[in-house]
Amino acid sequence: MVFQCQKQSYLKEFETTVVSCTPAELNTALHGKKETLKGFNVILEDTLLFPEGGGQPDDRGFINDIPVLRVTRKGAEAIHFVQSPLEPLSKVQLKVNWERRFDHMQQHSGQHLISAIADSMFGFKTTSWELGQQRCFIELDTLSMTDEQVQVLEEAVNEKIREHIPVNVRVIPVDDPEIEQARSQGLPEDHVGPVRIIDIVGIDENMCCGTHVSNLSHLQAIKILGTEKGKKKKINLLFLVGNRVLKYAEKSLRVEKALTSLLKNGPEQHVEAVDRLQKSVKLLQKNNLSLLRDLALLTAKNFKSDPNKCKILVLHRKEGDSEFMNIIANEIVTEVILLFLTVGDEKGAGLFLLAGQVDAVEALGTKVAGILDGKGAGKHGRYQGKANKMSRRPEVEALLQQYVLMKDKKEE
Repeated sequence: MVFQCQKQSYLKEFETTVVSCTPAELNTALHGKKETLKGFNVILEDTLLFPEGGGQPDDRGFINDIPVLRVTRKGAEAIHFVQSPLEPLSKVQLKVNWERRFDHMQQHSGQHLISAIADSMFGFKTTSWELGQQRCFIELDTLSMTDEQVQVLEEAVNEKIREHIPVNVRVIPVDDPEIEQARSQGLPEDHVGPVRIIDIVGIDENMCCGTHVSNLSHLQAIKILGTEKGKKKKINLLFLVGNRVLKYAEKSLRVEKALTSLLKNGPEQHVEAVDRLQKSVKLLQKNNLSLLRDLALLTAKNFKSDPNKCKILVLHRKEGDSEFMNIIANEIVTEVILLFLTVGDEKGAGLFLLAGQVDAVEALGTKVAGILDGKGAGKHGRYQGKANKMSRRPEVEALLQQYVLMKDKKEE
């Protein structure tokens, strides 16, 4: 079946009749959390909402005032998932989320154009494509594509857009010999009914179930972002079409303005300014590491020279790192029974090191990690790792004091 959305992709509202409404569930993910929604699968006589297929995501919209959360195809039927029941045989009004629909039309027709020109100019065949939420890519059957080829391709497709070339849709029987002349990735196994041919006049004929613009001028512009390594010795060509190009330019302009404000110079000096800042940061980091090493050695020296030093040393430093802790441990580990060092946020996350006598560290290492809600590992008298609750350091200190006290009693 060819749905109304495929016959008239620019139609925004449509009246039809409910065929059936059955209880159903929808597995979805909201903010990365999996969730199962209870609702109903609704089948209509015809639909304005495109079911996912051909690399194109499904539409969103409303049946009356009920949001449609998913549209899928099964054979000749489109299945609409909603969370309120609808009465079979009742008349309903469909509305499509036009911003989402037109975006998909632009990206999909743009993909057809890019694929056709890449094939005719360079012999690069399209093996698959993806219409993503932020950007799209076409998988090309080639090992590489030069920057010059990318530029030539971008210029060629935008020239075709300026030529105002029509995009026609033809519906033909599945056994029509004309099908052999059209590009295709093959029909789905459960395909039923006639076949749609998307004809970019004089450029490409392609079997496709998706929604498309009626003229290349409606694509506005195409920006090819470059290429990346694909799978099976192929590459992915990244691109944006139409309104996505405008949004990309708007976002880039906001970033440019923000950098201009922060760097206190014009856009043409941004790269040079950032390069200078990076070099300054590297120099500061190098100096900071040198100072930390000196501080670690001085800390160890002061401890060793203290005539009243204890059998346990507990020390925390917010700005330290693993090397800072290990330098101290290397210098004074033989002077104490236990050494407990931490760096990072005093109440949040950080790093810890437990060092000292082998039997003591082996007995206490995992307990220390547990108290700090962290993970670690150790051997040869050292146990170190990451901690999530540095605020519990006093509990660790109490544990170490108790251990040393019991050890002293046994030795007496």
